[in-house]
Order: sequence, then C-alpha cells, then structure tokens
Amino acid sequence: MEKLSLEDRVALTGAIVGLLDSWGVSAADQVALLALPEGTRPGAMRQFRKSTPFPEDARVMERIGHLIGIADALRTSYPHNAHMGSIWMNRVNHRFDNRTPLAAMIADGLRGIIAVRTHLDCAYDWHISGSDGSARPS
Repeated sequence: MEKLSLEDRVALTGAIVGLLDSWGVSAADQVALLALPEGTRPGAMRQFRKSTPFPEDARVMERIGHLIGIADALRTSYPHNAHMGSIWMNRVNHRFDNRTPLAAMIADGLRGIIAVRTHLDCAYDWHISGSDGSARPS
C-alpha cells in the first residue's frame, strides 16, 4: 500500500472503524482483528473513531486491505441492500465450521480474515491460488 497522508490515514481509519461497527464488532475484538500493537486498549477505539489514525504498521495495513476487499465483495454480492453485509457477517456458515464469518475472523486472525475474503471474492481467490497451489503474479 502506498504512503498515505495524515488526512487520508485519518479518513481510512474512520472508514474501517465504521465498517467494523456496522458489523457489530466490539472494541476489544476490533483491536484484535486489526492486530493493533500490543497494549492497545479497547478504549483507544474511541480516538480512532474521532481523529487518530491507525499506526503505520505492515500487519495492520495488511488486515485493513483484506477488510476493504471483504467489504467490496459484500457490496457487490448485495448491491441493493447495504445491511445484508452485516447480516451475512453475523450468520452461521458451514464453511467456517458452523461459526459466523465474523467469529472465524476474530478467532483465527489473519488466516480467518483471508478465509472469509477468499470465500466472498473469487477474483482474490484465483489470484492467490494457482493450479499448482502457488500464488499467481500480480
């Protein structure tokens, strides 16, 4: 991901927190889901909602990229009902061991986030899994 200005980082942070809020993710689970630095307290999410950007950390930015991909795939899957994405994220799904996609993401970390994205986004799935199991070039 390219280097973002402070203003863009604040806007991106607000959008991601808003997305996670819309999915019903608690502040503590948001901290874990985003892999925010050790010691980040759930109360810090209030500052992220207002005007503090997420830290410039490769792990955090990787997860944000996947969350954006998931949100885009949900928007494409349910173009006429913005609330369906939240409903889908919170509905038990056999593909995630009879857990909700959200529960799988929280419990399994990056592996769970990628599993949800791959399930929703066939283009991303195709990109990361070639016929021989290796990643396809960009």
